[in-house]
Amino acid sequence: MTAPERLSGWTRLTTGTANVDIVGRRRIWYLGFAALIGICLLSLVLRGFNLGIDFTGGSQIQLPATGANGAISTQQVEQVYQGVIGTAPEVTQAVGTGEAASIVLQSEPLTPEQLIPLRDGLFTQLQPLGPDGVPSAAAISDSQVSGTWGGEVTSQALIALAVFIVLVTIFLAVYFERAMAAAALVALVNDIVVTAGVYSIIGLEVTPATVIGLLTILGFSLYDTVVVFDKVRENARGLLKRTRRTYAEAANLALNQTLMRSLNTSLIAILPVLGLLVIGVGLLGVGTLADLALVQLVGMITGVISSLLLATPLLVDIKLRDKRFRDQALRVAARRARTTPEGGAAAADTLAVVSSSRPSTASRPTGKTGRARR
Repeated sequence: MTAPERLSGWTRLTTGTANVDIVGRRRIWYLGFAALIGICLLSLVLRGFNLGIDFTGGSQIQLPATGANGAISTQQVEQVYQGVIGTAPEVTQAVGTGEAASIVLQSEPLTPEQLIPLRDGLFTQLQPLGPDGVPSAAAISDSQVSGTWGGEVTSQALIALAVFIVLVTIFLAVYFERAMAAAALVALVNDIVVTAGVYSIIGLEVTPATVIGLLTILGFSLYDTVVVFDKVRENARGLLKRTRRTYAEAANLALNQTLMRSLNTSLIAILPVLGLLVIGVGLLGVGTLADLALVQLVGMITGVISSLLLATPLLVDIKLRDKRFRDQALRVAARRARTTPEGGAAAADTLAVVSSSRPSTASRPTGKTGRARR
């Protein structure tokens, strides 16, 4: 059998024998996530969301994408709207294909005095064809959308999110331990904030489909974290009685053993989402699919990164606040210093890791003299 160190980097990665120091670089990951979270929160406060018509309310007008003079473009519809109303519509998009193709226009709430001349202008200038292939004013439909429904969807989604977090916390605390539950929840909150922040930064329209899509990514993010934590628990079983490796090394080993699985799982999960974007939006022109696919794509990418670079390193820091694991790491360092030529350097690295995770123990004055206890 070929020794792991003689294998290529790709082979070691695919066989789970790689030695990528993810946990050792956790301060770099923390800084990166902190900067990303800061940018997202800043955008959420200053820019907010680009809420769709389902949240803000407004008017929606739909007409066939084929007229007496050929295909009708979204630019032509916008020109008619601007000529009649005087302002640009909020959203104009083409949906459907073939005979079912149509143009959907969404705008601020319009009064009957505005809708009547707008419908007349669209019919006169564009001549949309009815089902019988003859220009028909009845082919143009309009409806008023209330923001109440979008608000109800958001309220129900927030309730579902709260229930989900509570149940997940209980499950992780029982199935694993409290430290793992805390680390997983931090990663989960990170995924939600970053996904919402991306929508705010780019200015993507938030619809009820976006809210629903946000809920679907929570399970994916948690699944990947649970897979890694299960391997961490397996590697750390009986660790306190041994001096072969520290908890940080056991966690880093688990990350390397599951790294390729996490990447493959994410890739397989992302491919159908890309299919929704390419086929559903590009070919079929279904705008709802775009809202659903985009939030899932952003959430999945964020989820796999946080499960690898945030959840597990954070778990290590939480565990090393326990004196038992710090003492065990010191025993590992002492054994290595005695038994290996490179033990001195390895022991120094181990001590550095333990010291960086040790809770602050500032001197406290005692007695009447106020002399610090050593």
